[in-house]
Amino acid sequence: MTPSHTAPAPQAAFGGTVSDHMLTAVCNRGSWSDYSIGPFEPISLSPTALGLHYGQSIFEGMKAFRMVDGSVSIFRIDRHWQRFGRSAQRMCMPVIPEQLFTEGLKALVGRDSAWVPEAPEASLYIRPFLFATEARFGVAISEEYLFNTFTGPVQRLYAKGLRVKVEDRYIRAAPGGVGAAKCAGNYGGALYPTQLAKEAGFDQVLWTDGSDELNIEESGTMNVAFVIGDTLVTPALSDTILDGVTRDSFLTIARAWGMPVEERKISAWELVEASGRGTLTEAFGFGTAAVVAPIGQIAVGGKEITLPELTDAAFCRRAKQYLSDIRRGLAEDLYGWNTIIQG
Repeated sequence: MTPSHTAPAPQAAFGGTVSDHMLTAVCNRGSWSDYSIGPFEPISLSPTALGLHYGQSIFEGMKAFRMVDGSVSIFRIDRHWQRFGRSAQRMCMPVIPEQLFTEGLKALVGRDSAWVPEAPEASLYIRPFLFATEARFGVAISEEYLFNTFTGPVQRLYAKGLRVKVEDRYIRAAPGGVGAAKCAGNYGGALYPTQLAKEAGFDQVLWTDGSDELNIEESGTMNVAFVIGDTLVTPALSDTILDGVTRDSFLTIARAWGMPVEERKISAWELVEASGRGTLTEAFGFGTAAVVAPIGQIAVGGKEITLPELTDAAFCRRAKQYLSDIRRGLAEDLYGWNTIIQG
């Protein structure tokens, strides 16, 4: 993949285009270099680089937005740095200093600010990642790491309600494991079950804890939530569930609006019962890439739940619009989520 040196058309596919520049910093024996910004280009690695073999690889997913006054904002950069640090600690990797992370990303987005789309549904995706580069073989904690960040313009990811399958054979993560870290292996391990689900006619899987109760954990690569009655219900955070930035934003908005919020275990069978009573009115995944991905159908235990058609009064639609308004400067940023980098 190479940059095209011109901003893409609005219909550019998600993940198919990168901007002109990338950021690089290195960590050697615990000492961090300053960042540098140069052209987007291939990375040269030894075949024995530890990160290629033993899993020390983490990343983040962030976005920058074009505001209505023409300036550019990065959304919740501090929260993303905090999660990146937790992922690094869990994978026995060095934590990048906050100033290096935030100032570097602001400089990179500022350099390629012309790539930030103006369309309301569009944004500039930001992909920071860190991996082990020490050239040796044999399982060991690397003493050398590369931090790199590139960006690319993206559009809306999901345009229709998803048909999902409650996964009752494979699990995404286990207690005591790395499910709360945004590490590469979590995504690689999810590909095969997702492929099987797609071959069976589903868009995604609803991950569970693998118990007989089939307690819901995530949806595809997103956090997940449900509206049951008047309450927003989402799985409580644990070491098997990623602490999503969009998740936290939506819960903050719901509580500010006076909506009851429950963070707890929720079984797939509870969803079946709530659907039967007519109290399950919304199901959706939410995350940085998709923002919101409404779920239209849920298959579990030979049954298929069909969710009601969403109206403009649906919480997920209202919250998504409000979040978009904050990001674009159409609503007051009450929570200090926007970092303005270009006036």
